Amino acid sequence: MSPPAHTPPVLTVVVPCYNEALNVAPMVARLEATLQGIAWEAIFVDDNSPDGTTRVAREIAARDPRIRCIRRVGRRGLSSACVEGMLASSAEYVAVIDGDLQHDETLLPRMLRALQDGQADVAVGSRHVDGGASSGGFSAWRQRISDGGIALAQLFLRVRVADPMSGFFMLKRSLVEEVAPKLAGRGFKILLDILLSAKARLRVVELPYSFRARQAGESKLDATVLLDFLALLLDKASHGLLPLRFMAFALVGAVGVLVHLAILAIVLKPLGFHAAQWLASFVAMTANFWLNNRLTYSDVRLRGPALWRGLALFYLVCGVGVAANVGVAGLLLRDELAGWGAAGAAGALLTVVWNYAVSATLVWRAR
Repeated sequence: MSPPAHTPPVLTVVVPCYNEALNVAPMVARLEATLQGIAWEAIFVDDNSPDGTTRVAREIAARDPRIRCIRRVGRRGLSSACVEGMLASSAEYVAVIDGDLQHDETLLPRMLRALQDGQADVAVGSRHVDGGASSGGFSAWRQRISDGGIALAQLFLRVRVADPMSGFFMLKRSLVEEVAPKLAGRGFKILLDILLSAKARLRVVELPYSFRARQAGESKLDATVLLDFLALLLDKASHGLLPLRFMAFALVGAVGVLVHLAILAIVLKPLGFHAAQWLASFVAMTANFWLNNRLTYSDVRLRGPALWRGLALFYLVCGVGVAANVGVAGLLLRDELAGWGAAGAAGALLTVVWNYAVSATLVWRAR
């Protein structure tokens, strides 16, 4: 493929990636075929994929000046990758499309025309308007998650959008520049983040497409995405007064409290309260560490030897919180100020507060 004459792009297509090496070349070929006559560029934003996604993208970029690649080290996340890619553009319009080839890139020219003609502020590739479909790319479990998330998200939106969870959309770069300081920039739902962060009520046009089955690689969706999604909605509902990371940590902490109480109920009789409280605290602390590593601090997630060092440090520093936990709970129980359930919950909540205070500075500190 001979490189085209370089002209300033009208459209930048941002492609967030993680382990998509096999999909990079097909994506470039598809963009080239569908964007004939449009000055475009593609920015692959790769979260340091171990499969060589960056290497493949740069090999193509060496031959084609329309292709660029941003390799991110020490930070991860689809939303932040999209924001970084969009802000790296100087084109008038920016689009986001997943790197897994499940979105229909042939819709891009229609999305661009809708924006250029002034029909809307945001053009969304939608699976949930007439003519759209998602059954080909979703398992039944993922479909239920998506449908539930859409119903919940629509309660928070000022404009009716049938597919606010879509990862396939286009807007003016100037709009991105305007909302960027307000974006949470975490999780997977960047379109929803933009719609909730915009000062004015945005005009949205939804264009139907059929969600394709994945051809290579594997899905990044797992159960922790649900907690991240809930944290995003709570962050926007509080108008940023409670940071997204704190909201995610609090949701994980709520799970930890339930784990703590469940263990306490199981082992209370055979072990006695103090021993049972220590064991329940240890199990809940372990659960909190793993969930926080996957969700709250996913952008600086610990792996390999760093994971086990982090867990050991977490145990060490949170041991102080556990000691306070047991002491406060024991005091409440001894003085008959609360039953075992309330006493255990009070101690567990104290541990959650302490854990949050030490996590960012000692365990998941930026590297």
